[in-house]
Amino acid sequence: MLEATFQKRVRYAEIDKMGFVYYGHYAQLYEIGRAELIRSLGLPYKTLEDKYSIMMPVLQLECRYRLPAKYDDLLSIRTILKEMPTKMIHFYHEIYNEKDQLLNTGSVKLFFVNMQTNKRVSCPAILAERIESYF
Repeated sequence: MLEATFQKRVRYAEIDKMGFVYYGHYAQLYEIGRAELIRSLGLPYKTLEDKYSIMMPVLQLECRYRLPAKYDDLLSIRTILKEMPTKMIHFYHEIYNEKDQLLNTGSVKLFFVNMQTNKRVSCPAILAERIESYF
């Protein structure tokens, strides 16, 4: 299992009229988590795209709202890979506030596409090599 936690403070522009983080922003928080997890392996998304011609479109997103996040909360975005990716990669997310209250859970499934052929491919070797020691 591979996991990492990254923090982000809620900006005023991200809240709705009720003073809570707008529900649509949670997908962006998940993206922060998965992008930073990949970056922590020394392999930023940009490198996957520019050097290895791999992109990762989203196939499925699930989101469960438990408690609201509010303006100026420092959020901890915990991102977890529970299984080694094959043709897809499945990220699990947990979002906590500074009081360590679980605010939100979600998961995102993505697949791999070769940008030159626009065809689905298996997990690129460079990514698998960076991840395999965690499983």
